[in-house]
Amino acid sequence: MINRDNKNKFLVIPAIDIIAGECVRLSMGDYSKKIVYGADPLEVALNFERLGFKRLHMVDLDGAGGESPVNLDVLERVSNGSSMEIQFGGGVKSLESAARVFGAGASRVICGSIAVEEPSLFEQMLKNFGSESIILGVDVREGKVAIKGWKQECDSDIFEMISNYQKFGMSQLICTDISKDGMLKGPAFEIYSTLKREFPGVEIIASGGVSSLFDITKLKECGADGVVVGKALYEKRVDLKELSQWLQNG
Repeated sequence: MINRDNKNKFLVIPAIDIIAGECVRLSMGDYSKKIVYGADPLEVALNFERLGFKRLHMVDLDGAGGESPVNLDVLERVSNGSSMEIQFGGGVKSLESAARVFGAGASRVICGSIAVEEPSLFEQMLKNFGSESIILGVDVREGKVAIKGWKQECDSDIFEMISNYQKFGMSQLICTDISKDGMLKGPAFEIYSTLKREFPGVEIIASGGVSSLFDITKLKECGADGVVVGKALYEKRVDLKELSQWLQNG
């Protein structure tokens, strides 16, 4: 059993990023440097399920760079074809699009750009759908928050933003260091240790840079509650038997 998705357990969540219906990975958020790892996202998801993972991280990169989700048919197909719990992000910028994502089978929706550009809308999402179903997604590059599929940087203060949304019940955060994402050179450990120290009541999920079981172990030691892992799984940098044993002993 790879992933035990319940409270007080460290989560390891495999990632599927979608462009034009295919499963891809980017390097440092660069859409021109995509690698296609599977033409059929459902088969990729089923492989993760067979390995014992319980939760799936799915990002609609077409939607992230636009104004609404594009690959909901992929989400629906994966949801109907597997038993994995899916957290979905990319282009969710309205109450209506969030409702469509839930309707297509997601258990959790990740919101990033609107949390920066339209705080009142994100607050309304927390109210309408519940804090257990809405995840704040914060993507950073060299200390600055990036939005719209990592294409635009802004001056929002990550700590101020998290503190404000906690008042409205926000309790789940995924933080991605774009400079580390897809590079297999290790995560930005200091970000996650600082976030957990400042916000102990928020579930902190790390994302970006994982290259080994050592990185996963260190993230847990830093206080992170879980990690999204992509390229390291696709390129077999993490031994799944060792990972399973580590999770069982943890």
